[in-house]
Amino acid sequence: MIGTSFARQHENFLQVIQSYYQLTKPRIIPLLLITTSASMWMASDGRVDPVLLIVTLLGGTLAAASAQTLNCIYDRDIDYTMERTRHRPIPSGRVQTRDALLFAIALATLSFTLLTVFANLLAALLTMSGIVFYMLIYTHMLKRHTPQNIVIGGAAGAIPALVGWAAVTGSLSWSAWMLFAIVFIWTPPHFWGLALMIKDDYAKVGIPMLPVVEGEVETTRQIWIYTLILVPSTLLLIYPLGTAGVVYGLIAVTLGWKFIQKAWQLLQNPVDNTSARSVFKYSIIYMMLLCLGLVIDSLPVTRCMTASIAQNVDTLISTISILQ
Repeated sequence: MIGTSFARQHENFLQVIQSYYQLTKPRIIPLLLITTSASMWMASDGRVDPVLLIVTLLGGTLAAASAQTLNCIYDRDIDYTMERTRHRPIPSGRVQTRDALLFAIALATLSFTLLTVFANLLAALLTMSGIVFYMLIYTHMLKRHTPQNIVIGGAAGAIPALVGWAAVTGSLSWSAWMLFAIVFIWTPPHFWGLALMIKDDYAKVGIPMLPVVEGEVETTRQIWIYTLILVPSTLLLIYPLGTAGVVYGLIAVTLGWKFIQKAWQLLQNPVDNTSARSVFKYSIIYMMLLCLGLVIDSLPVTRCMTASIAQNVDTLISTISILQ
């Protein structure tokens, strides 16, 4: 009962709110919203409806909060064992399991209703599929059973890219799926950087993360391989899909080269937690700036500017050819 939990564990209502807020793991949510936003700007050619943007991001926030709350319920046993998670609301006893479940259901219901009414049914269904995939496929079927858990489970974190596109267009295009693929490929090197730092915690509770099962050398090799696949994949939005332009291309190449450098440094020092932390932190910056590049590139003023520059270059080349 919420009232019983409040009486035993909380001194005031603000602490109750804080506990339920912590259930949603709010630090994870912004990256999901960033990919959603980038997808919406791309799909609308830089003319996204601000009301639709706000509603879609709010719906995505509620859905992600629901998924993370359900994850806290499912993983409450290992959360209690690991030192870094022992003080979360459920293992610490501040929130009861039944209350957390009701909270998660309410969040998911509100998200589905909001997206169905103000966006469209496809966006709402995709959002719910993200919750189901995250809990059923990743958390239940993969996380505790295979070192490839984050590779396959990463699809859950890539679904917001589809949600954003669907919210704007009511359908899915190859460009939407390409952005989904980019986030999907980005997830393993991003998460394995973190897993290298906290592998002892995972080993303690028997979670077969790649660094635990295969060791640091193999994990850093996999990070290197995935990074090499990721960087050229980001350029497919330019060609052959033609969704992004030269501004995004310059940003993607610059960010990608830095990512490759960091992955290479980690490959040379597999047991260096400093290098692993650097890869993990940069991967977050990388995805944020890559999505920002997509937004900037999609703006009409950017497209107009690049078209003007291209026309001037063509004129200059033609003039030089005539003079010769």
